[in-house]
Amino acid sequence: MKTIYINQSNLAQWQKKKSPNVMALGCFDGLHHGHCAVISTAFQKAKEKQVPLAVMSFFPHPKTVVSKGKVQVHYLMPLAEKEARLREMGVDTFYIVEFNQEMAGLSPEQFVSEYLNGLGVVHAVAGFDFSYGSRGAGNLESLKQDSGGRIDVTKVAKVEIRGEKISSTGIRERLLNGKVAELPEFLGQYYETHCEWNGETLTPYPYYTLPGPGCYEVRLKNDNGSVHRDITIMNDGKTINCTDEIPLFLKGKLSIVWQKEIVDSRKLRIS
Repeated sequence: MKTIYINQSNLAQWQKKKSPNVMALGCFDGLHHGHCAVISTAFQKAKEKQVPLAVMSFFPHPKTVVSKGKVQVHYLMPLAEKEARLREMGVDTFYIVEFNQEMAGLSPEQFVSEYLNGLGVVHAVAGFDFSYGSRGAGNLESLKQDSGGRIDVTKVAKVEIRGEKISSTGIRERLLNGKVAELPEFLGQYYETHCEWNGETLTPYPYYTLPGPGCYEVRLKNDNGSVHRDITIMNDGKTINCTDEIPLFLKGKLSIVWQKEIVDSRKLRIS
């Protein structure tokens, strides 16, 4: 898989190298079941048309840019992890578009012309609520027209659990409320974050959302093995403490697999 970072200054360069492709569109933070439905649908369309599969994502999150920093999005995974997951899903090209105020100001027609037509998209796939262009004025109903009839569109229906839409926002809310045991229904697996352990301190890597303050049952793992431990996230939302010994084979980069909350963080005062 080729990863391409796109911005206004290098867009023309990549437009010159375009070739026909099917593209999945979205932020895809966390790659939950809804995201996977979009990408698997795009994968099948690419096979039908015998063209490569591309995914376009946006960074920083558009909500942060449009709000001029007033809304800070808690990311569920860093770009490097998203990239690795997309590679496993059979994606050929991963476009990461730099989202800034200039990008936010593009009209729907400009966005489609420059970033979809301009990059060779022949078929676009996105979730039912995907929007684009200034103030989100463009949607999947208007995309074919905005492309001058050059791009066909597939809208992927809402993916739900018990009537609730699966969304990155819903996952973040559960994390911040400590409800980690519910996340496999949304993600297909337990939520996992990477961190560094130097023998004394667990330091989380950036661009993950840690669960809210409280005590949790987790699995600590790396390529050498894994152990189950109880750990505490302190009230600052950043400090991770483990009262039991962590074996030396886990020193360095390790993963924390969040399995369940032991004590409701809202009922526990942690200092």
